[in-house]
Amino acid sequence: MKWVYIEDLEKYPEKKVEIRGWVYNKRSSGKIRFLLIRDGTGILQCTMYSADKDSFLFQEFDRLTQESSLILRGVVKKEKRAPGGYEMSIEEMDIIQIAEEYPITPKEHGIPFLMENRHLWLRSQKQHAILKIRSELIKSIRDFFDNRGFRLMDTPILTPSACEGTTTLFETEYFDQKAYLSQSGQLYNEATAMAFGKVYCFGPTFRAEKSKTRKHLIEFWMVEPEIAFATLADIKELGEDLIIYIIERTLDNRQQELEILERDTGPLEAVKKPFPHITYEEAIQILNENNFKMEFGDDFGAPEEAKLAEIYKMPVCVTHFPAKIKAFYMQPADKRPDLVLGLDILASEGYGEIIGGGQRIHDPELLEKKIAEHKLPQQAYKWYVDLRKFGSVPHSGFGLGVERMLSWLCKVKHIRETIPFPRLLYRIYP
Repeated sequence: MKWVYIEDLEKYPEKKVEIRGWVYNKRSSGKIRFLLIRDGTGILQCTMYSADKDSFLFQEFDRLTQESSLILRGVVKKEKRAPGGYEMSIEEMDIIQIAEEYPITPKEHGIPFLMENRHLWLRSQKQHAILKIRSELIKSIRDFFDNRGFRLMDTPILTPSACEGTTTLFETEYFDQKAYLSQSGQLYNEATAMAFGKVYCFGPTFRAEKSKTRKHLIEFWMVEPEIAFATLADIKELGEDLIIYIIERTLDNRQQELEILERDTGPLEAVKKPFPHITYEEAIQILNENNFKMEFGDDFGAPEEAKLAEIYKMPVCVTHFPAKIKAFYMQPADKRPDLVLGLDILASEGYGEIIGGGQRIHDPELLEKKIAEHKLPQQAYKWYVDLRKFGSVPHSGFGLGVERMLSWLCKVKHIRETIPFPRLLYRIYP
């Protein structure tokens, strides 16, 4: 008899199969018993019938508790009223383990309790739906870049220097010297882009930010493309294409999960190219016209980002930021050295920045000057300056945060639900 996953049952109508899973729910009705079984790919309604209330199957049914593990064998039939459109008539049942009293019940639980039991909370229907969409999101990102001829390059997690600023580094011992957990793979991506033309890295990044907002994680995943010879305009278009591709894939392939989350997909369906494009200075003017008190050099917070997206009802591209609020490697704008060729793309519906990037400095003397101005150790960046000494070209790239993108897709209230085991300020268990 074939072991079949619930998501594949449509291939086995009127056939006897084996299902391996866990008890999601159960109920009785006269001579019929109903079991809802989950196996990680879906939920299946299973039934058993007997005129004898003391039948062996009914006795085994009575033993079952929520999350008990078992193997069922029986015939699969179409049933429109059942979850997933199929039902199994149980003929045999092997109980693997009777679960202890399950701590997560249908009643309301507080967030601290759910986070303490995150290893079990993952099994709930909404959390399961979010993480299935995460899987689709990651696959769509890889497909997008792979299909466009980008090469995946793995960048180090342990690094000798900072990328995004020294105040948010996690420091660790590296034998007889110091090392840091990577904030970004970008600097190494610039080296591989000079070797392969267009590349991307995809992995975990770390920021030691003492932030408790709903948009911040200490450990998060980021995809970062980098392209030799590309300008700010080139990566702006690439970022728009990536976002639209992700949205379309999610709407096409994860409709069931979006329905479970009760996600209104209208705002996602409305996202089209080109996105509204404004400069930082235009954004400041718009915000001040809407009762914000912003000055040149102020960075955007969540309220400002949300307001800009609300005004346009679309993701918004903001470019040409003040140099003093951006990283040392950003290319200055022509005729405006106080501005850099930076890019932020702000998601609609109040979800803020999901892409950050820009054009990199390609002149070695200017880069050395910026490293000195930011009081960074020259020796640690010697290899990075070398890239500008051996065939330097303009080049650009960006980073897209997986968890922020997923928060927007699923319209979840807090980013902690977008990764299986979130690392938050003061929380590293489980």
